[in-house]
Amino acid sequence: MAHFVFMLTHDDRTVDNAAEIVPALAGTGLRYIGFKDVGADLARQRELTSLAHDAGFEVMLEVVSTSKEAELSSLRSAAEAGFDWVLGGTHGPDTAGMLPDGVKYCPFPGQVVDHPSVLLGTVDEIAADAEQLTGLGHVAGVDLLAYRHPTEDPLELIRAVVQRSSGPVIVAGSIASVDRAVAVSEAGAWGYTIGSAIFDGLLPGAPSIVEQVRRVIEETVSDADTPPDTPT
Repeated sequence: MAHFVFMLTHDDRTVDNAAEIVPALAGTGLRYIGFKDVGADLARQRELTSLAHDAGFEVMLEVVSTSKEAELSSLRSAAEAGFDWVLGGTHGPDTAGMLPDGVKYCPFPGQVVDHPSVLLGTVDEIAADAEQLTGLGHVAGVDLLAYRHPTEDPLELIRAVVQRSSGPVIVAGSIASVDRAVAVSEAGAWGYTIGSAIFDGLLPGAPSIVEQVRRVIEETVSDADTPPDTPT
C-alpha cells in the first residue's frame, strides 16, 4: 500500500494549531507529516519541524505559493528549517542547489495554477513533464495533484505519471475517503496526502483528528513499518 502523509493543513494552508496536534500523533503509526508554506513563515517552519522530528516523523513542506519569487523564497526557508522532503512548486528546473543534500525534492508536474491549486494539461503532457522532472539530478520524485484536475480521470493520470516517472509519485489534494486512498495506492502511487478531509471530520474515527489518522493507517497502510525505498 502507498504511504500516508498527514498534512496539518486546511484549504492549502497550515492550520493555526498545528504545534498542538503534532505531539498527539506520536504512537499512531504515522511516519510522514507535512505542512504548507502558506500559513507558516520560517520561524514557524522551524518550530513545527523540530516538534515533528522530536516525535519521530519525517517532515514534508509542500510549496503552494503562486509566484516564482514566493516559491523560491519558500525553498530557501525550507533549506534552513530542516525538512526531510519538499513537495510542490512549479519551477523544478530552476531550483538546483537550493536544498541541502539529502532533502528529497518532488515538484508539481503539469501546469499548476491558483490557490487552492488546480492542475491543468493533458495526461500525456503531465506524464511527460514528470518524466523530464525526475530526470533532473536534484529532483527525487513528483507531487501530483491528480484529483485537482477539472477534466482528466485521476486514476488514469496517476498510472501514466507513475509509469513515466523515475522517482516516487505522491498524490496530493482532495483525497477525502479511505476508498480514494486505496484507489490511489492501487494505481501505483508511492504515497498520498490527506489534510482538509481530516480537519473536516470526513474519515473514520471522526471527530478526533488522532483517531482519524490512526484509522487511515489501520485500513490502508499495511506496510507502515517498512522503510521506504526512495532515491536520495
